[in-house]
Parts: sequence; C-alpha cells; structure tokens
Amino acid sequence: MIEELLPDPVVAVETHGDDETGRATLYPGEEALIARAVEKRRREFTAARACARRAMEKLGVAPQAVLTGERGAPLWPEGVVGSMTHCEGYCAAALVRAADLASLGIDAEPHLRLPDGVLASIALPAELERLRRLSADTPEVHWDRLLFSAKESVYKAWFPLTEKWLDFSEADISISRDPASGSTAPSGRFRAELLVPGPLLGHERVRAFDGRWTVQRGLLATAVSVPHP
Repeated sequence: MIEELLPDPVVAVETHGDDETGRATLYPGEEALIARAVEKRRREFTAARACARRAMEKLGVAPQAVLTGERGAPLWPEGVVGSMTHCEGYCAAALVRAADLASLGIDAEPHLRLPDGVLASIALPAELERLRRLSADTPEVHWDRLLFSAKESVYKAWFPLTEKWLDFSEADISISRDPASGSTAPSGRFRAELLVPGPLLGHERVRAFDGRWTVQRGLLATAVSVPHP
C-alpha cells in the first residue's frame, strides 16, 4: 500500500495486524526509548522498527538500531533517508538512499472520520472549502482524515530538511482524486504549498511538497517524496 505511493528507488515494508511484533526484537539503545511506554506503544514501536530493518536489508544496508533525535525523529543510517508510520493493526517503513531523494514522509490512519473538534484545529479556511466540495462529490472518502494524514506526511518530510517545527496552519494542502481509481480503492494526489520559507536544496528553496494517497482495507495512507533539484 505504501510502496505504490512512492517512486521506484524507495523500498517499503508493511505489516497488518501483530504478525511482525511476535518475532521482532529491539536492538541496543531502542529499549531505553520505550522503557516507560504502555504495552500498545511498545508493540507499535517494535513492529515499526522490525519493518525498518527489513527495509534496510532490501536496500542493501546492514540492519541496525533506529534511535531518535530532535522531536523524536528517527535517526537513519548514514546515506539513508526514511520514514515510519503505525496505527491500529498496521505499520510500515519506507527507506531510500539519500542520493536518490532528499527526503520522504509516510503516514497511515484508520479510514474513519476525525474526532470532533480536530478538523477545526488543523485546517485552513481554504482547505475546509475544498473538503466540502470533495465530500459532496465523493462522500465515501473521509476527506478530513485524509487532510490530517497528508499534513503528517508533509511534516515528516519537512523536519529532516529543516529541523524546525511546521504547524498545521503553515502548509495549505489541495487534494485531488484520480478519476480512474475505483470506489473500493480510491486514490489520488495532493500538493502542500508552504506558507513559511521552505528548506534550501542546493541553491533552490522548496515552496511546495507533492504527495499521493490511497484508501485500502479500511486504512488511509499518504506519502510525500522530495526530489533533489
């Protein structure tokens, strides 16, 4: 599900349910990161890192611990960029060599309506109007949750390039649906216009991030890839 949203150089590993957790083990340094975590958090943390290590193997990189840095961002092996995500019953990791992409971000969510009050706290007025039109045209998609997920993927791609916080209000996201996608697995694209100065890549400032989305198996997934100039 995640891999189909990303360009060819990216490798991804995903699991559904708890099949990865039972046989996964933590590497040195990782246990300390969740020493006080509840059992649900421990399962998600462990499964996501198991996916990440399998992705490392697919990329030809020796499996190693995935520790965390500023704001909890994962620390990847030298020369690698990546992203992880997990929600109830699902986890995934996507990795790529830094020579092939500048950054990437992935997010998965249950395909459900956002809890009351959340949309108002994350959406700009223009985004709310676009969601209204999308909902009228394709009511079977939970567009509010899709907007939230897209902003999560944008942030995960943004932070490694800037090491700065990006507020929900600082990216204006437009979403479109692929008319060729069916009602059982709708998919499409989105574009996030940055409302604050973007990161510099080479001598070019990034002004927008582009991403893709899909709905499958009761889940919603988004992914952003940031090419080199």
